[in-house]
Amino acid sequence: MVTGLSAGQVPGEGEHLLVHIEKTGDNTEYVARELAKLSGCRHLDVGFSGLKDRHAITRQWFSLYRPGQQANDSDVLALISQQWKVVEACRYHRKLRRGDHQCNHFVITLRDMDGVKSDIEQALASLRERGAPNYFGPQRFGIDGGNLDRAAVMDPSALDQRRRGKGRGRGKRSGGRDSKNVLYFSAARSWIFNEVLARRVEEGSWLEPLSGETGLPDQPGVVTGPLWGDGGSGASGEQAQLEQAVAEQAPELLKVFSTTRMQPERRALSTIPAELSWKWFSNDSLELRFNLLPGQYATTILNDIFEIEDMSLGHHNKQQG
Repeated sequence: MVTGLSAGQVPGEGEHLLVHIEKTGDNTEYVARELAKLSGCRHLDVGFSGLKDRHAITRQWFSLYRPGQQANDSDVLALISQQWKVVEACRYHRKLRRGDHQCNHFVITLRDMDGVKSDIEQALASLRERGAPNYFGPQRFGIDGGNLDRAAVMDPSALDQRRRGKGRGRGKRSGGRDSKNVLYFSAARSWIFNEVLARRVEEGSWLEPLSGETGLPDQPGVVTGPLWGDGGSGASGEQAQLEQAVAEQAPELLKVFSTTRMQPERRALSTIPAELSWKWFSNDSLELRFNLLPGQYATTILNDIFEIEDMSLGHHNKQQG
């Protein structure tokens, strides 16, 4: 924990102060707003990589734009440490972006398990070798699917780059509407992908390429699903026919893509957790450790094997009730 730093002791150089904090019970956006207040910078000048779960114990990097204020870094860190544990800090030459991190590391303990130990071991070994369906997690869709509901009624021209231009200022003057529209657009994309993946899982084809598979730019042989765009899925042949048939079941979402000029992209249908290991504490308590790439969800990995009840969410709901 970084405490009691005197002026000049924060290592590194640059206009941004990077702070690695440990938190629980606070989501990333809330922490970013609070850090802006504590450091005296604008909310827009706080950067972070990735979005961390509110209810878990998480560690995350934030960047604070503080040019020429190195002498006061220790005072800012002292204020932050009163609210969160500061693991480390340094100076850096640029703002952190959401996709800057290479992976997310998870340590998850499952308790009150009901199952045959040998069966669980076999399922975990299969997960380590074959992977699991790469669904987007439910948090992508908002509370009770609210992001999808908003996507279904949004004006498609809200994301039309031809009409509104690409200047950053318009998004700022609109009070954040641009970022919300992008969130709803992303939810619509994610839902179509999940539905296509669910169809492929049902048909037993989620690990095998279909005719018309395009792969990924850096992984041409990987089996993928659609991140829908203006013009469809980017696939062809049998694959495009299947994906179009699934997407047409939600015409209210398809219209979102009609005028945006958002290019179709692809996402792998399966994901293999890296460096997966496990340790038994007792016959009904198991610790899992693994790494996932950005945009992959631990909940979907675990739900492929276990039926999980998140006790932290239940505790949070009681507190809010």
